[in-house]
Amino acid sequence: MKKVCVLILLGSLVWLSGCTNPSTPAGHEGYVKENPRVWGKGGFRGELKGPANFGVSLWRNEVENVDFRPQTYSETFNILAKDELNISFRFQTIIKVKPGTIKAVVEGYAGSQFYPRYIKEPLRAMVRKNVQTLDSRQVKEKRKEISDTVMAELTEYLSDTPFVLISGVVGNIDYPKIVTEAVEKKLAAKQLLDEKETQRAIAKKDAEIRIEEAKGIAEAQKIINSTLTPNYLQHEAINAQLKMASSPNHTTVYIPSGPNGIPLIGTMNQK
Repeated sequence: MKKVCVLILLGSLVWLSGCTNPSTPAGHEGYVKENPRVWGKGGFRGELKGPANFGVSLWRNEVENVDFRPQTYSETFNILAKDELNISFRFQTIIKVKPGTIKAVVEGYAGSQFYPRYIKEPLRAMVRKNVQTLDSRQVKEKRKEISDTVMAELTEYLSDTPFVLISGVVGNIDYPKIVTEAVEKKLAAKQLLDEKETQRAIAKKDAEIRIEEAKGIAEAQKIINSTLTPNYLQHEAINAQLKMASSPNHTTVYIPSGPNGIPLIGTMNQK
C-alpha cells in the first residue's frame, strides 16, 4: 500500500510538471503555442488579450506576448549631406500594433521582434534618402518636410501590415565643430556690426542736432543784424540816457559825440 501511494505521488508530480498555465499581462496580446515533449502535435493553440491566463493544461503550452501599446523607437544617424558635411541627429517614431492581430504578428512578422526584423532598416533607408540630397544647412530648415515625407513613405510601407505609424519627427541636429565655430563667429561679427551701426546712427543724429542748432543760431543772428538799424540804435541810446539821468549815480558822464548821436560812455575818477 505504501508503495502504491509513493507511485501515485510520483505520478502526480510528473503530471503537474508537464502542466502549464500561460498568462499575458495588461497591454499585451499573447500567442499560445504547444511545445510537445512526448506527445501532442504542437503549433498554435489560441490567443490571449491581457491580463489573462490560458488555463492549466496537460499539454506543454507556451505563450509569446507582444506589447500592443504605442511604443517609441529612436534611430541615431550620422549622414554625409550633399555639401559633404557630416550631420548627426535622431529620428523618432511612435508605432503601435493593431488590436486582434497577434497571430499575424507572430507568424508573419517575428512577434515581439517585429521592429528590428521588419521596420528598422527600411525606415533608416527612407531617412537617409531624404537627407542625403540636401545641404547640411537645409536639413535643419526642412526638418518638418523631411519628417512628413518619411512618415508618408513609412505609412505606405506599413499599409498592409498589423502596424500603425502614429508619428515621426527629426530630433536635434548636431553639426561638426568647424561649422559650429563658424556660426558662432558669424553671430559675433553680426553683433559687432549691429553695434557699430547703432553707434553710427547715434553719431548721425547728434550731427543733425548740431546742424539744426547752428542753423538756429545763424537765423537768430540774421534777424538781430537785420533789426539793428542806426535809427534803432539811436533810439535805444536816448532811452539809456533818460534812465541814467534819473539815476542817483552822478559819476557817469555822457558825451553824445558818437555816430548818430550815440554817446561815448566813460567814468570819471572821483577825488
